[in-house]
Amino acid sequence: MSRITASTAPSTASSSRGGVSATAGRLTRNSAFERFARAGFIMTGIVHLLVGYIAIRLAFGGEGNSADQSGAMAELAEKPGGGVVLWVGAVAFAALGLWRLIESVVGSSSKPRPDSTKSLVFHRGKAFGEAVLYFVFTVSAISFARGSGKSSGEQNSGLTARMMQSTSGTIALVLIALAIIAIGGYYLYKGATQRFVKDLEGSVGSVTRKLGTVGYIAKGTAIAGIGVLVIVATTRSEPDKASGLDGALKTLGAQPYGVFLLVVAGLGIITYGVYNFVRARHAKM
Repeated sequence: MSRITASTAPSTASSSRGGVSATAGRLTRNSAFERFARAGFIMTGIVHLLVGYIAIRLAFGGEGNSADQSGAMAELAEKPGGGVVLWVGAVAFAALGLWRLIESVVGSSSKPRPDSTKSLVFHRGKAFGEAVLYFVFTVSAISFARGSGKSSGEQNSGLTARMMQSTSGTIALVLIALAIIAIGGYYLYKGATQRFVKDLEGSVGSVTRKLGTVGYIAKGTAIAGIGVLVIVATTRSEPDKASGLDGALKTLGAQPYGVFLLVVAGLGIITYGVYNFVRARHAKM
């Protein structure tokens, strides 16, 4: 009896995995689910448009919300009908997050399977990281739609301050900062080499190439700047400097020719936002 049980266990596990894959496959073939997931790119574009706008406004001495995703959602919540848009956006972000989560488990049905284990792990890990990001956007959108949203910069500073109170926390901060810089470098690489074209369906025109190149380089520079500020904040024991994208942009604006640099950064982030509208229609899902 024990031999029979042992021999059937692998097939049961295999059947279970096959069932999960089949269910995930059916879900990603659902047209309504795909439309909601693509709408997540539209919301991502809107958020980046607002972040870029806030950055340019700061360059000319304007005040208001922080130049990051929480500031963008706060800006949106203040507009007529903004709460409704945020609720719709929360659903779209959640759908895109779930789509990426499925990709991290079973892979993408529209992209070729990676030809090496290292490449497979990288693509699955990237999909999982994007899923986490979109779920964070989901929670943030719900919070601001309900009127209880908080500045992500303040939350980052508070978390950094708590982690700095121990050696292990300080080491973790440095490792996190290096990971953020690596992500920024990947965006820069993807923009400079135009590898983002592989993520799109059909032929890609010159306008799309330019939008993607400028957008990814601007996004990568901003992300790398966040990582650098985390390291600066850690080494100087100044947690207030680790305030995310808003802190990175304000630090840029404080440099010589800061107004010019901040405007360029804002326009770059806006370009990345526009590129996400292209992704909403042409991204391989």
